[in-house]
Amino acid sequence: MDILRITTAGSVDDGKSTLIGRLLYDTRSITRDKLEAIEAASKRKGFDFTDLSLLTDGLIAEREQGITIDVAHIYFSTSTRKYIIADSPGHVEYTRNMITGASNASVSLILIDARKGVIEQTKRHFYIASLLRIKHVVVCINKMDLAGFDQKVFENIKRDFEAMVVKVGFEGQEVKFIPLAAREGDNIVFSSVKMPWYKDETLLEFLENISVAADNINAPARFPVQYVVRPHTDEFHDFRGYAGKVESGSFAKGEEVMVLPSLRSSKIKSIHNYTEEKEEVLAKESVVITLDDEADISRGNMLIKCTDGFTQLTGLNATICWMDESPGAEGKIFFLQHGPNRVKAKITTVGGILDIHSLETNTDKKVFQLNDIGDIVLKLAKPVFADLYVSNTANGSFILIDEFNNNTVAVGFVR
Repeated sequence: MDILRITTAGSVDDGKSTLIGRLLYDTRSITRDKLEAIEAASKRKGFDFTDLSLLTDGLIAEREQGITIDVAHIYFSTSTRKYIIADSPGHVEYTRNMITGASNASVSLILIDARKGVIEQTKRHFYIASLLRIKHVVVCINKMDLAGFDQKVFENIKRDFEAMVVKVGFEGQEVKFIPLAAREGDNIVFSSVKMPWYKDETLLEFLENISVAADNINAPARFPVQYVVRPHTDEFHDFRGYAGKVESGSFAKGEEVMVLPSLRSSKIKSIHNYTEEKEEVLAKESVVITLDDEADISRGNMLIKCTDGFTQLTGLNATICWMDESPGAEGKIFFLQHGPNRVKAKITTVGGILDIHSLETNTDKKVFQLNDIGDIVLKLAKPVFADLYVSNTANGSFILIDEFNNNTVAVGFVR
């Protein structure tokens, strides 16, 4: 059974936690004791309904304030597939948490309050979803009950959002619009009788029919070495393997590979997945690879297919999302973490920072503040073997780390 990874996004009080709670409730994914606890908590709050948002707002501060602060991961399944939902914060202060929650998602649910329409956070969340190359975006126009279930409200918001898609969205991205009333479950699992004008799929029907394909399976093969395995036991006295995760592409037994940065060639002798030996391994699988000869390989080196090209970069053009309270500017030095490799990097140029209102780059703005998105040029102390993010999301991303306090200050995408 395959797994569909979903992230939520939206502004405060757009109903993300309620939507997820309703999805769990209507798919009967809540245990009786947990439901009773939520019902009791709702009564203590003076509600005349069961507040399903309490299912995901796990922190005490979240329940007290009625907002999501940290990323909560929710697991449920249907007869078709398993689901993992990253319920991300909506408040602008916690946008960095939203980026973390969305980093591995195949689907982004962007909620919009039907009374408010497209707002600043909507633009920011969609821009990040496009930046992360999330292929499926579901625009959940929620709280239609508070807008009188009016079709014109839905169509107007859809029109405004589509104008943003033309400006920001990347080619191949699917954007779906669904009118919802999450509190009562309209168009989430069951079709709404209150919106007969909407004839399309419910949210769950759409999610059930999405094709789940392995990300980066067709990208160039990349295997960063995390650890050199040398058991030194009588049974495996001469064993030398290279442990790591296949970031993209595939590797097969007998294929010729090249070691970066030494450029030495060899053949794959065997591929081990715990106790099983495999003939082939695909993207996102963690394995141990052995080679025909004893090449000089250590942590941070990379195996690629001899038939795949590569680029050795001493400088990077990148788009970054700034995630730190301290500002970022030209001349500042950080650690750049790319896979297992960590090198010093200096911001030599700030090309501009996104104006989230106009969705245009402001080339006069040169200092990054918390949650800013913009373009930079980095000079590296040592080369890295990175791909463009648009062609290989696994090997085209990195993070910047403060060299003094070890804080992650930015996430970046090679362009």
